[in-house]
Amino acid sequence: MSQQSTIKYFRTDGRRIEGRLLQAALDLLEGADIQFRRESRLDIALVKNLPIALVFLPAADIPTFVGEGRVSLGITGRDTVAEHEAGVIALRKEQAESGKSTPTEDDNEGGCEEVMDLLFGACKLQVQVPEKGPYVKPSDLIGKNIGTSFVHLAEDYFAALEAEAEAEAANGTKSKKLKTKIIELSGSVEAACALGVADGIVDLVGIYNPHDRMLCHSLSTESGETMKAAGLKPIDTVVSSTAVLIKSKNPTNLTMVNLIASRIRGVISKFNIFQVNHVLILSTAAQKHVLCLYNIERSKLAAATKITPGKRAPTVNALEGDGSWVAVSSMVEKKKIATVMDDLTEVGAQDILVLEIGNTR
Repeated sequence: MSQQSTIKYFRTDGRRIEGRLLQAALDLLEGADIQFRRESRLDIALVKNLPIALVFLPAADIPTFVGEGRVSLGITGRDTVAEHEAGVIALRKEQAESGKSTPTEDDNEGGCEEVMDLLFGACKLQVQVPEKGPYVKPSDLIGKNIGTSFVHLAEDYFAALEAEAEAEAANGTKSKKLKTKIIELSGSVEAACALGVADGIVDLVGIYNPHDRMLCHSLSTESGETMKAAGLKPIDTVVSSTAVLIKSKNPTNLTMVNLIASRIRGVISKFNIFQVNHVLILSTAAQKHVLCLYNIERSKLAAATKITPGKRAPTVNALEGDGSWVAVSSMVEKKKIATVMDDLTEVGAQDILVLEIGNTR
């Protein structure tokens, strides 16, 4: 095993995923030609064709391991990264105020940074209250009990609310202590209100797309359904999130990090991304482009290349032994390929082939 490892794991509502999002992650790795076999009940898998290992961990731990430089790349939710960063800032502030430590240059050397949005796993960290309760707007919850597994983001959110309320009151007083009580819960956050533990919660809600043949830029339907089943409604959004690729600011092997990131970017770029009702949809059923190859007489080449201009330009090669014919290859949008083949046939193209594209950069 090399010193560099890449963490690949996802979360929803604090629980491990064994469904559609995990499959999306596995598809991503397969498309990037990262070959591995994960043995049952093991959280480490050695990659067969690269000197790296995959480490499967709870999502909340991933920014820590990446930020500490223990691993070089990770896949997790943007919400989890934001919670980790808020926690780090809160800890440093607490230590500085207590006099136990002072800021140093080393404080800024660690940490992680986002490499790219992976375009799936979309969700919102939302403030939720009982549907039939007395709370209508977020400020109604100031001074109340809030249940969440995102303690630091919730504290920052309500601290800002309280500061805004104090400014509007113009009473000249500013309290350093948070009036709102944040109660840390590790799971089943949506039950907190019904059980009388909290007046409101801050929890993840997935964005659902009804097109079952698409992998929605979303979580599964369970998150939204769980909220409704618990009699809750959202009244504000704290953070919008998707699955992201993050890297350590101090990777052990930057060349390998860039190689893997480039492969993943190539896989992402082949997907067909579109929008339905302001929700980004990522189709894994169809790639955006296919490769079209055909032979045509050189005298008809200009007409053919107008039909298949390619992303930059088509590739044209002379056929061996016949200078009057050329072979052409060009990327074509898959949804247009039938019409393109019809038009090519009409201008005299022959031996037309269409090939799937496994990856592109």
